[in-house]
Amino acid sequence: NFITNGEMQCWQRATSATAANNTYNTVDRFKAYNNIGAYTTERSTDNPNGSGYSLKCQCTTANGSVAASSYAFINHEIEGQNLQHLAYGTSNAKNVTLSFWVKSSKTGIYTVGVYKHAGGGTAYMYRKEYTISAANTWEKKTITISPTAGSTSFITASAGAIQNNNSYGFGVSFNLSMGSNYQGTNDTWENNAKYATSNQVNWMDNTSNNFYITQIQMEVGSQSTDFEHRTYADELARCQRYYQFYGKEASKILVGGDASGSGDFYNGWMVYPVVFRSNPTFTKNGTWQTSNCAQPNGLFGNAQGITLYAAAAGAGAWYFHTNGTDDYLEMDAEL
Repeated sequence: NFITNGEMQCWQRATSATAANNTYNTVDRFKAYNNIGAYTTERSTDNPNGSGYSLKCQCTTANGSVAASSYAFINHEIEGQNLQHLAYGTSNAKNVTLSFWVKSSKTGIYTVGVYKHAGGGTAYMYRKEYTISAANTWEKKTITISPTAGSTSFITASAGAIQNNNSYGFGVSFNLSMGSNYQGTNDTWENNAKYATSNQVNWMDNTSNNFYITQIQMEVGSQSTDFEHRTYADELARCQRYYQFYGKEASKILVGGDASGSGDFYNGWMVYPVVFRSNPTFTKNGTWQTSNCAQPNGLFGNAQGITLYAAAAGAGAWYFHTNGTDDYLEMDAEL
């Protein structure tokens, strides 16, 4: 399964309803895009298996008129180096099958888009329609993507190659609403960034609309196999390649020492439990509790760890520690 966290097990950032604002804001590895009306994403225990989690989207501000530049979708990015066995850019390019469970209060035609990023060749886009037939009912959808879908075999030409590194390979979008600027031909690879078709429903047209999705799987071949259930520990480690945090709990993370005078500072190397995809951005959140020192910060970080430090206010013992759920260190190396 190329998809990380397709079973929606890991929610490092938040589990409660959070506004979709073109960022990773709730479930790991899935980014909520939106510029029409408003919707939230959150963790739900509503699941086709009767247990586990799904990603719930809820329209909170309706917009019945879809402008040409409008969009609302959930996106998942896959590293190029994880897709090399697809042999894109050659005559041996392989079929890919995407499967997932979905339900919504709004029935009709939806679309999935697969964006082959430009790295290694040219940017191409594929989109495929599927139908939610019954309201508020879990349905399994299976979509097989041929590298030669459409009249031109973009993917089997050299420009269809996927870059073999830790940058963008595929973007997989689950579309909720999409304006005409982003509408293309169904079941076809095209040299554009058109995520949906003109038949895509406007899910953003009513605040009663919800959308649930889980057990997303993408695999080589033309057949959908049973969903690959990974352990929580395995899935968390995969997610931590892109995002990690320390803190967010009532129990404290404490660092301390002894200073000979004002301006002394602590240098302590903190090793990440999983090596990041690339050097992450580092953010200290909240106002930490301190004694005889300034607020802590980080420097000299790389994909393996970072140095924590705090300047001492004077000679003697000093310390800093988290002081609640709003105090934490955040490291981000998302695609």
